[in-house]
Amino acid sequence: MKLVYFAWIRERIGREYETVELPPEVTTVSELLTWLKSRGDEYMLALEKDDIVRVAVDHQHVADRNTAIGKASEVALFPPMTGG
Repeated sequence: MKLVYFAWIRERIGREYETVELPPEVTTVSELLTWLKSRGDEYMLALEKDDIVRVAVDHQHVADRNTAIGKASEVALFPPMTGG
């Protein structure tokens, strides 16, 4: 699965994207965020307030953290967006 990071999430993690193989127990957006935070300090820092992080699964924004990621090819993580 390709994980794509935007704005300050990308800056804190230190990469724009990465390809990972998820553990079998990671099946939802919530479980993905928890798993990512366990991968190191940079992930913990970037996702410490994961309730404000926006998530897109295969280019579709999802609000429900219990959304299954199934066989998705890409998950993107965004900070809150503002207009102007």
